[in-house]
Amino acid sequence: MLDLKQVILDKIKKNGGWVNAHAHIDRAFTINPKLYKLANKLRHEKWLLNAELRKTSTVPQVYGRMARALELMISQGVSAIGSFIDVDPHMKDKAIQAARRIKEKYKSQINIKFINHSSYGILTKETRNWFEVGAQFADIIGGMVKANQDRKEEYLDILLQTAKSKKKMAHVHVDEENTLSEKETELLAKKTIEYGMEGKVVGIHGISINTHPKEYRERLYKLMGKAKLMMIACPISWLNSRRADELTPTHNPSTPVDELLPYKIPVAIGGDNIADLFMPYNDGIMWNDLRALMEMNRLYDIKSLVDIATLNGRKALGLE
Repeated sequence: MLDLKQVILDKIKKNGGWVNAHAHIDRAFTINPKLYKLANKLRHEKWLLNAELRKTSTVPQVYGRMARALELMISQGVSAIGSFIDVDPHMKDKAIQAARRIKEKYKSQINIKFINHSSYGILTKETRNWFEVGAQFADIIGGMVKANQDRKEEYLDILLQTAKSKKKMAHVHVDEENTLSEKETELLAKKTIEYGMEGKVVGIHGISINTHPKEYRERLYKLMGKAKLMMIACPISWLNSRRADELTPTHNPSTPVDELLPYKIPVAIGGDNIADLFMPYNDGIMWNDLRALMEMNRLYDIKSLVDIATLNGRKALGLE
């Protein structure tokens, strides 16, 4: 009997090992009875519900969570990881302190790229200050346009100006709510071209792309190709996408990997949240995400799957 899973795992190992291109290891394994009661809140509400966790976490606690997550990755043969870490008015620089120690401890076992993150935006004096602190430390500049929902263009202007001036890549959460009203990937692609950042910007998730008509999607893919925009899919994180009463094309709540690849848009894979408020049952096993990706996109080409798990991840993290 042909063991297809083992075939793919062997090829991933031969191709340099798994790359987890998107994670949040500073808040991994933080689900507790109090947070679990909030697990069914809307996603945009959860972005702010971790405030108490950020305020009360100590540097040793954050270090311990990071170490536990990395040990899990290493045990699976993950060779590189890109992880957002919270740097904001509540978390301050605690995650940075832990990340410095983590990088030193694990430098011979796994390649770590840290990415600064703030759920509170970057457009007030205080949030902008912590964004600058995070951007100075980070390997990659991180963003989430919904953090400043009503000022998305201004948000991306600051984000991409910062990335360009520091000669760093940018990873940006876009189109996460699986709704027709979102066109954030399009905005990100246009801003990438405007700032001459082609090939240096990565969109994360892009779920709402699926809700648009085929004609729009095809125009978008051409624009993404012009911007040399890459994407990271985190399939397990979107299995819990809520139903809506909007009329849209029939689709799965997934980054449209099956449509992106024919346009030569590199797609990587990420494990995203591990056992936290967002995904309390997510166990951080990379195979589960790849399996979900292949089924949700009806993608069974082994070479494509191996590239998504390895080569494309290295590209997204600036390692290729």
